[in-house]
Order: sequence, then C-alpha cells, then structure tokens
Amino acid sequence: MKRLSLLAAILTFGIFLVSACKKVEGEGGTSTITGKIIVNKKNSAGVTIATYDAQNYDVYIIYGEGTVHDDKSETSYDGNFEFKFLEKGNYTIYTYEKCASCASGDQVVLKTIEVTKAKETVNIGTIEVVD
Repeated sequence: MKRLSLLAAILTFGIFLVSACKKVEGEGGTSTITGKIIVNKKNSAGVTIATYDAQNYDVYIIYGEGTVHDDKSETSYDGNFEFKFLEKGNYTIYTYEKCASCASGDQVVLKTIEVTKAKETVNIGTIEVVD
C-alpha cells in the first residue's frame, strides 16, 4: 500500500512539473525574428525626397499580450535587426517615426508576428518609417 501511495505521489508531482513548465512567449527558445527598417525622408510638403536604410535605429519587442517592451535592439548599418532565442508565441515589433501632427512629435509603427515552431527564423519584412 505504501508503494502505491508513493507511486501516486511521484506521478502527481511529475504531472505538476510538466504542466508548470509550459513555455510562453519570450526568451529561452531557439527561434529568431528578423526584419529591416527603411526611412522615407520627407520635405515640408510631405513629398519623399530620399529613402535610405535606418542605421542605429531603436527597435522594440513585446512578448505575448504585454503592453511594455520586453527587449530592445538596434538596426545595423543596413537597417536590419534581429531578436534571438525566442519561444513559440505571439510578438509585437515596433519602432517610432516622426509625426508633425502628434503632440510628442513621434508615433508608433508596429507589426505583430507569430512564431509557430522551434528553431524558426521569421522575417517580418520591411518597416517603413517617416523622418
């Protein structure tokens, strides 16, 4: 009888451990999100006068349903960025662009993405911002 009780306790503890180890969005995985930021320089009339790769541009990521950024990256010389070591799940990538009619002078440009499997590299494509 003691063996049966011990076996039941071990089995219950094992089930608890497996359910407690459920992976959620965030760091600790093997997936990567990549992308690129391009800047559209506009004149006072709102006409694009130049387009170029966004160098040293801040890019943010939110894990899951959060509302505050969980990590930050910076674009390289060619406008590319990446967030590594992510679990499966939903993510929001965002940056800022200039906004003449906004009180702060900036507005958010964002994309949402889902990582569906481990060891996956998801490219969100190009984010165009106005400067």
